Amino acid sequence: MNHYISGNPINGDYPKNFKKVLFGSGCFWGVERKFWQLDGVWLTTVGYAGGDTDNPTYEDVCYKNTNHAEVVEVTYDPEIISFNDLLKVFWECHDPTQGMRQGNDIGTQYRSVIYCYSDEDLKKSIESKEIYQEALKQKDYGSITTEIILSPKYFLAEEYHQQYLAKNPNGYCGLGGTGCNLNL
Repeated sequence: MNHYISGNPINGDYPKNFKKVLFGSGCFWGVERKFWQLDGVWLTTVGYAGGDTDNPTYEDVCYKNTNHAEVVEVTYDPEIISFNDLLKVFWECHDPTQGMRQGNDIGTQYRSVIYCYSDEDLKKSIESKEIYQEALKQKDYGSITTEIILSPKYFLAEEYHQQYLAKNPNGYCGLGGTGCNLNL
């Protein structure tokens, strides 16, 4: 299977110098679109992580108690785009203070998460959270509820979810930010 937009192989080998991160900030369709548009992002895929069930389906995640979050795996070239640039897009594209929801989308699958593949990225993510919390505080937002940990196992979502908003331009996207900026 290839990425609908870039044509890059989804289950293929990636250049060794590329890095990955998992972001969850609501419905994965809109989140994926935010990242596939960035220069330096080689590949995006949507899937599930952080839960208790192996190989969950979309129906499992939505209607059973799997505890998985809908996430986007971003594979990127750190020579072109920095991890801090990705964090800025992540924080600014949603409201990380809403707990188990984003807007009208309610459930554990819509929670805000950053799942890192390295200790260095974990540290940068935590630092960015502290900085963004100050920006939110200035606009009277509550505490950030984003889960930030080393990456649990990632399960690729069904093919029809991959690059969904490119295939369905009028598809649903409830993604909305707070209007606060992250200055790293």
